[in-house]
Amino acid sequence: MAQQVEVESRPKSEEKEKPDYSNLPKNPRKATLLSAILPGAGQVYNNKAWKVPILYAGIMTDIYFIRFNNRRYQVFRQALFDFDDGISNDFPNLNREALVRNVDYWRRNRDLCFLLLAGIYALNLIDANVDAHLSGFDISEDLALGLEPYMENLSANNNTMGVSLKLKF
Repeated sequence: MAQQVEVESRPKSEEKEKPDYSNLPKNPRKATLLSAILPGAGQVYNNKAWKVPILYAGIMTDIYFIRFNNRRYQVFRQALFDFDDGISNDFPNLNREALVRNVDYWRRNRDLCFLLLAGIYALNLIDANVDAHLSGFDISEDLALGLEPYMENLSANNNTMGVSLKLKF
């Protein structure tokens, strides 16, 4: 006789469990999505709007340096093309190798500024996500970490002085 084998099947919803953010005051997924759409929106959602001017100052400064490095790159690039064509350029004291070094230098700086802009954007997303995760962290007055002077008598003539770090719950 044939034996019947019972196969246990799980519903697909049990296979991949989604994290439960219901006990947190702020939803990390929502904060990250808001910051992805508009940088700084996740910080405002997390009630940390003071971070937004810092974020935009970093973005604007980086954009300024992208434009500055790109202008210098274009000037030296044009000077290199003029040098190769035998036309007088803005840098008569520089030979071809010096012009190539300057073109490479300003292009590399511009490209690094683009990477820095991507890094600022990524930090914006990470900050919004982590801040939302830590929104439920207890920061009541019962928790304290403090430095206090410390003195211990080892013997009649020996005293030890120092600083102690005390964690109060």
